[in-house]
Amino acid sequence: MSEDGFALKDSIVAIIGLGLMGGSLALALKKHCRAIYGVDSNQATLDLALSQNIVDRAASDPANLLPQADIIILATPVPTILALLQRLPDLMPNPCIVFDLGSTKSLIVEAMSYLPARFDPIGGHPICGKEKLSLENAEGTLFRSAPFVLTALQRTTVRAQQAADQIIHAIGAQAVRMDASEHDRVLAFTSHLPFLVSSSLASALTTTAAKETVKLAGPGFRSTSRLAGTPSSMMLGVLETNRENVLAAIDSLQNELTAFESALRSRNSKELLFLLDKSRASYQMFSQ
Repeated sequence: MSEDGFALKDSIVAIIGLGLMGGSLALALKKHCRAIYGVDSNQATLDLALSQNIVDRAASDPANLLPQADIIILATPVPTILALLQRLPDLMPNPCIVFDLGSTKSLIVEAMSYLPARFDPIGGHPICGKEKLSLENAEGTLFRSAPFVLTALQRTTVRAQQAADQIIHAIGAQAVRMDASEHDRVLAFTSHLPFLVSSSLASALTTTAAKETVKLAGPGFRSTSRLAGTPSSMMLGVLETNRENVLAAIDSLQNELTAFESALRSRNSKELLFLLDKSRASYQMFSQ
């Protein structure tokens, strides 16, 4: 790939996947590039994207649009991104930059490394979102002030990094560069484990409590269980592609819960107070 400078304003950006993330990205980039092309398997989504002028062109078959693109952004669930990376050499005959928004990075970056030399890949993950994932819920301000992780490959060129930086600047996010494996280890604790905790809490209440009790669920329960509303189709691939890190995070949480359980069973108020104070101090450290 050429090391010539990248200019977002002169580029055609093709986004595959027009859900919450892809749709929000299209809205945020609309005035910053030459054109936005959208690819999605759902015709109703394509119709909405065109009718609301979210994209300039739309198609269900990526082969109809990708050959004209300067940069391809993969904004689908992780398993679909991995499948698209295998198909990309047949879909795109021309040199281009390939960027993704996947929630796990190691397997995606590995798959990117096998792309033919005409592709210039770089991994990405915006740390933001909502539980409702459809295009109807897309927001052009979704990425504003959010961290946006970049996971470059050894083969990633300066040009691809310029493209990523310009996109991140245009949408108002903050670039964070890190290794793919480190990203997955950290996100297992900060994103994937909270989803499992939220899901477990929601299940525990509804399987053990009467309907009248559910009615008394207050803001604490609702905020803690909020992530359980995330569609399973999205989270299944995230958990499966970050399995070992998520299991390590679960082990860490179980150790903490066991300590609380032990203090309660033994009526050890001093130990219970110590655990509560430790947890509160940890919360205050990362919530500032």
